[in-house]
Amino acid sequence: MRTLSGEKLEAERRRLEEMRAYEHANSAYTAICGVDEAGRGPLAGPVAAGAVILPADCEILYLNDSKKLSEKRREALYAEIQEKALAWNVALVGPDEIDRVNILQATYEAMRQAVRGLRLTPDLLLCDAVTIPGLAQPQVPIVKGDAKSVSIAAASIMAKVTRDHLMLEYDRLYPEYGFAKHKGYGTAAHIAAIRSYGPCPIHRRSFITHFWTEEKELEKQESEKQEFHE
Repeated sequence: MRTLSGEKLEAERRRLEEMRAYEHANSAYTAICGVDEAGRGPLAGPVAAGAVILPADCEILYLNDSKKLSEKRREALYAEIQEKALAWNVALVGPDEIDRVNILQATYEAMRQAVRGLRLTPDLLLCDAVTIPGLAQPQVPIVKGDAKSVSIAAASIMAKVTRDHLMLEYDRLYPEYGFAKHKGYGTAAHIAAIRSYGPCPIHRRSFITHFWTEEKELEKQESEKQEFHE
């Protein structure tokens, strides 16, 4: 990938410095942890949460909200964050639990697990727009935090890339749904596949009620029984 130099490099460093405003404002803390999620909206797969503690003097060029980055850039940053972070962790909560407790509570649980699984204990959490219940550390919720804080941006990248890798594995298990392309989101092709094949084990049943009902599930099971006996 293209490297920066001269004025473009200085501009990128100024942008990153602006994204350190919350870290600088809380510099009395020694282990500031960014927390963010990926995959709240998809119809299939887990919700992921990332937690990252960066060194105060850490420079990672191009660090930004994961949604604003190309897949190639996210992959490169994923590797660089692992190399430079003081600690990082990603936790996943699966579709059964999402259906049981709802997506918000499942997201909170993934965030708690991500923070508790760090090899260092953070003393402040910078969170993307939420306050996470059940954690002792002070928290700073920041609206659109993944574009305003380097720590949250790093967490968003770790969560998204980890989840994307998992969805590629699911694509090999369930190729008819196209998970490699849409990562479980509700594209027209994905919805059409659910209507054709029914849900697979990683679908969130509470998310697909508009186009897959219990009645259709029973019809599918009856059809499969008939095919078996034939």
